[in-house]
Amino acid sequence: MYQIDAYEYIYYLALLPVLWIVYFGVRQWKRNTQARFAQSDLLAQLSPHRSHFKPGLKLLMLSLAISLLILGLMNPKIGTQLETVKREGVDIVFAVDVSKSMLAEDVAPNRIEKSKRLVSAIINQLASDRIGIIAYAAQAIPQLPITTDYGAAKMFLQGLNTEMLSSQGTALDSAIDLAGTFFDDEDQTNRVIFLISDGEDHSEMATDAAQRAATLGIKIFTFGVGTEAGAPIPIKRNGLVESYKKDQEGEVVITKRNGSILESIALATGGVYQDGNDTQEVLDFVSEQLKAMDKKEFEAKKFVSYKDRFQPFLIAALLFLIIDLFLFETKTKWVQKLNLFNENNEI
Repeated sequence: MYQIDAYEYIYYLALLPVLWIVYFGVRQWKRNTQARFAQSDLLAQLSPHRSHFKPGLKLLMLSLAISLLILGLMNPKIGTQLETVKREGVDIVFAVDVSKSMLAEDVAPNRIEKSKRLVSAIINQLASDRIGIIAYAAQAIPQLPITTDYGAAKMFLQGLNTEMLSSQGTALDSAIDLAGTFFDDEDQTNRVIFLISDGEDHSEMATDAAQRAATLGIKIFTFGVGTEAGAPIPIKRNGLVESYKKDQEGEVVITKRNGSILESIALATGGVYQDGNDTQEVLDFVSEQLKAMDKKEFEAKKFVSYKDRFQPFLIAALLFLIIDLFLFETKTKWVQKLNLFNENNEI
């Protein structure tokens, strides 16, 4: 396992093309100037020991030195040991609505992207809590089991989209029941579901599912995205809106946020409904709620004893700089005798 301390230094690699452009520009300028000064055979007689190969070799040495120096500044590290560590936190399952109504653009850029950014922001402020992710529309499917790997969680989160499930609708009851199966620790005192949706539920069993979750000691916090005024559901091709979803009578469907059903789900488990359109307000709310909860100690695997590995890169960079320093642009006598680069035949 490895990690990079300072990725921002990679942008300094852009210095290499600049160096090469300057080198070849100066080289061409020298050739033009020399051509105006004397003919090539006369120049060869005036500077018989000038090497045609070494200037390019010096450029290569300097380029390698700069590249290795930048890699050293990035400070690559290698994890040398997998260790079990103790953490304290709560178990959180994010249930994200991926139904077609989440394509409505009454919040920027649309409801589904707003939901994903909201979940990502919440994950960013977590410390030791375990998290899981499910996606749901007319049915619910697991995406990530309970884990402490926040990086993996964000990767799976980015993959959520409204094309994941062919059957459409918003079965909140299915999402709640599936989320309840994620909590495999019987000793965990705080089990939390963060349900993100516009609340457009075509099922009347969501509150019943919430009550079943409450008997398992699960508390549900719901976050509503979208507006009560609503918006049409765009049908896009290649990123452009072709039309809007219509009902059987040919009328454009307006999807509206249903905060009442989300509030009833939360209240059934002792949770709270929160407007999900204001990210900072949600983050403050989540932070306050998690601080008030009892934390359960659990074990987690992680790579520890990361060791810095910048030294070999810096040593190699220094070596190439020394080679470049002592590499003169004149021919080397013993190499000249071998004529490895056919320089004796140069004119």
